[in-house]
Amino acid sequence: MEPRWPERLPDLPDAPVGWRIEPAPYGHPDVLRLVEEVQAVYVARYGGPDETPLDPAMFEPPAGSFFLGYLGERPVATGAWRRTTAATVPGLPPDAAVAEVKRMYVSPTAQRRGLARRMLAHLEATAAATGVRAMVLETGTAQPEAIALYESAGYVPIAGFGHYRDSPLSRCFGRVLPGAGGTGEVL
Repeated sequence: MEPRWPERLPDLPDAPVGWRIEPAPYGHPDVLRLVEEVQAVYVARYGGPDETPLDPAMFEPPAGSFFLGYLGERPVATGAWRRTTAATVPGLPPDAAVAEVKRMYVSPTAQRRGLARRMLAHLEATAAATGVRAMVLETGTAQPEAIALYESAGYVPIAGFGHYRDSPLSRCFGRVLPGAGGTGEVL
C-alpha cells in the first residue's frame, strides 16, 4: 500500500514561485555542479571534501533516489537517499528498511526559503513510498544550520555509523517515519 502525502505540507510556508523537485541520475550535469559546490563548502568548513565512498548505483531505484530542486530553470538544491544497513535505529526491528539522507544542499542564493525542509520532506515521502521505515543521516559540527534543520524536523541523535562514525566532528541523527509503526521519532 502506498502512503498518501498531502500536496501542501501543513508545517511549511507556500513554496516559492517556480519551485519543483525532479528525479535525476547522480551523473546529471546539474547534480555534478551542485555536488562540487557543496564539496567546496566542506573544504571551507572542515579543511577537506566529504570522502564518503559513493557509487552512483546507490541512488538508482529501488536502492535509492537522487533529486534536484529547481527555482524556475535554475538548479538550486540537491537531496538523495540510499538504503542502508549500517545504522541502528532504536525502536525498530533489526530488519526494518532504513534509508540514509545524502547530499542535502541548497545553494547560498536560494537559502532561507524553506527549500531544504521541502527537500527533506520529499526524501522522506519518496523513501517511505518504497517501504522505508526510518531515515538516518550524518552531518558535522561545522554545519549548525543543518543540525538545527534536522532537529526541528524530528531527528534525534543516534549511534555513529558510516564513513565518519569515529570522527569527533560527526553527528548522526535518525527518525522513524510517521506511519512506520513507530512514534515518528527515534526512541
